[in-house]
Amino acid sequence: MKIEQIYTGCLAQGAYYIVSENEAAIIDPLREVKPYLDRLEKDNVTLKYIFETHFHADFVSGHLDLSKKTDAPIVYGPTAQPEFEAIIAEDNQIFEIGNVKIKTLHTPGHTMESTTYLLIDENGVETAIFTGDTLFLGDVGRPDLAQKAGSVTQEDLAGILYESLHSKILPLDDSITVYPAHGAGSACGKNMQKETVDILGNQKRTNYALNQPDKESFIREVLDGLTAPPKYFGMNVAMNKGGYDSLDTVMNRGLNPVSVEDFESFAEETGALILDTRAPADFHKGFIPNAINIGLKGDFAPWVGSLIVDVKHPLLLVADEGTEEEVITRLSRVGFDHVLGYLKGGFEAWKNSTKEIDEVKRISPTEFAEVFNENSKVIDVRKIGEYSAEHVDNAYSRPLDTISDWVSTIDDSEHFFLHCAGGYRSMIAASILNSHGIRNFTEIEGGFNGIKKTEKLPVSDFVCQSKTL
Repeated sequence: MKIEQIYTGCLAQGAYYIVSENEAAIIDPLREVKPYLDRLEKDNVTLKYIFETHFHADFVSGHLDLSKKTDAPIVYGPTAQPEFEAIIAEDNQIFEIGNVKIKTLHTPGHTMESTTYLLIDENGVETAIFTGDTLFLGDVGRPDLAQKAGSVTQEDLAGILYESLHSKILPLDDSITVYPAHGAGSACGKNMQKETVDILGNQKRTNYALNQPDKESFIREVLDGLTAPPKYFGMNVAMNKGGYDSLDTVMNRGLNPVSVEDFESFAEETGALILDTRAPADFHKGFIPNAINIGLKGDFAPWVGSLIVDVKHPLLLVADEGTEEEVITRLSRVGFDHVLGYLKGGFEAWKNSTKEIDEVKRISPTEFAEVFNENSKVIDVRKIGEYSAEHVDNAYSRPLDTISDWVSTIDDSEHFFLHCAGGYRSMIAASILNSHGIRNFTEIEGGFNGIKKTEKLPVSDFVCQSKTL
């Protein structure tokens, strides 16, 4: 028997590849299925089942493409109602893969169809659980995504999750290995550990959610501090439940080189958003007017989902040459399948033409320290928790993920400084502000990490009261 965790850092997502004898199973596959097909071919095994722990909200699963390419059936837990052919397993149903067995444990709470899969080895020993978003390391799945107005509340779901954990998972042996669907950085939980594999006994000792004295305490603690889920989550659920174009189709459509001469008119004709995926250090020196910068070398796909939101919005890409396929693949992971093409020759081609170019003013932390005074206005786009821990004295907290709510409050007649932790998020914010006609600002290279190193600026760990910009 072999178990392989296939972890994708930018989504903090774990898929699982299990082999026994000449058969295999895959749990929660990512959108691009070639890596799985390569493994199957290398191991000379047949994919027998594709197991889904639930209808994922934060990424688009590769279950449909993988099933079409291998003829392996897709398996969901009880109550799931996909709009395509699938096996809807019963609670405690057994599936055989070679000499091992996988047992379905229905564990609703994160969503109502959420299911944990228990692996029983060749000797009949319960060895591992693949918990999806039911149990994370250090946390449990957020119970606010599947609530329904007037019927099921997040408190109801949290209570159902408590019962699932206490009836199905906590009674299992401490030696069992826990393989969750996500790790630290995922928006599906709030307190995940950096590790991606653990034993159940350690989680029983260290996971705050598993150590609550009663159901009421569990509900209160699990719901406490939850921020609003990213707005694209519901669209990903719909795609996972209802179906989507094959990745081959998405790739063929997106890998369309558009000349400099046609790019601008193509954007106007289609209403496409121009997405520039270059590094912030390159973007600020010059970019196509109104382009939005979300750098590929970062939490690219989640930020696209959180800020662009509408997965059906047409996109035109500006990318470093040779990265176009990677960009389209990573966009597809969160359901953004409508890439219409990319700028042929990249930004250099645009720069070498007579087309208009825009810029973002950027200064170093040292330069910021030299010009900063008590009247300087500073906007910090880090998360609230980051800001609360430490920030420039009197800075305004305006998290990037809520920029659509606060951008209209900015007074462009008054200059301000803009920063995040390291420069990635602040350049995203700068491009969005710029696209709204707001230009009277200076972005700080290196963000708060650089600002702290100057040791010349007033920094406070006091959380400033709410202010109006």
